[in-house]
Amino acid sequence: MSSGNAATSGTFKIGGDVEVNRLGFGAMRITGPGIWGEPADRAEAIRTLKRLPELGVNFIDTADSYGPDVSEELIREALPPGGDILVATKGGLARTGPNQWIPLGRPEYLIQQAHKSRHRLGVARIGLWQLHRIDPKVPREEQFGAIRALIDSGVIRHAGLSEVSVEEIEAASKVFKVTTVQNRYNLVDRASEAVLTYCERHGIGFIPWFPLAAGNLARPGSVLDSIARRHDAAPSQVALAWVLKRSPVTLPIPGTSKVAHLEQNVAAVDIALTDEEFAALDRQGKAQSTG
Repeated sequence: MSSGNAATSGTFKIGGDVEVNRLGFGAMRITGPGIWGEPADRAEAIRTLKRLPELGVNFIDTADSYGPDVSEELIREALPPGGDILVATKGGLARTGPNQWIPLGRPEYLIQQAHKSRHRLGVARIGLWQLHRIDPKVPREEQFGAIRALIDSGVIRHAGLSEVSVEEIEAASKVFKVTTVQNRYNLVDRASEAVLTYCERHGIGFIPWFPLAAGNLARPGSVLDSIARRHDAAPSQVALAWVLKRSPVTLPIPGTSKVAHLEQNVAAVDIALTDEEFAALDRQGKAQSTG
């Protein structure tokens, strides 16, 4: 299957006014092992980022903790600000080493990190900034208040949350407008079904991370395997096509540091699952889900 164009995935308006193509790009994997330091192949990571606009991808998700700082810096180098790409970033996790993630939600830290992200990305205002995790050691109202302050001071335009429940979205919504929610979600991880349903009802963009996962459904002879063969596609592409069809508010962000893999992911937008295929995958995915 040849590489498609992300515009085929349809569009969504974040916050009601920032329109992006629904298939985005997650920029976590353009860093080193353990999401720490520089990528093993920096030149290929840069080529991958430069390929995004050519494939119609105009929504990138990153975070200050990816590297840390490395992902944001590479994005600015490869895609200078001022274009039509929305670079969304996140804050609220401190890094002390490879694969180590520590929630840190003190208001002064969140505000500091947003300012630093704005500087690294080279923008006057961050289009979308998301709280990477709610820190259980800090009253959540204080964290939400910091986000409100960032909006009011013009540092960020829109704000979102990551790995949250419906109750937490509702609590945050009393302080600021929640425009996106980023939870782990895929064909076989359905723990956030209620959150997705809530987002759809309220026009909130739902950003499923780890969207390509298919678990044992990818095994030879499975329903997913047979549907993939029918569409002359890889199982991961069909899993991504399922996520896109699941709801008009889903904004999947598959990530990679290689051009060939990026092109394969984007080509998934050309897979038109029938309602019967979608339902069959849905049933099998729910049966395997631990959520």
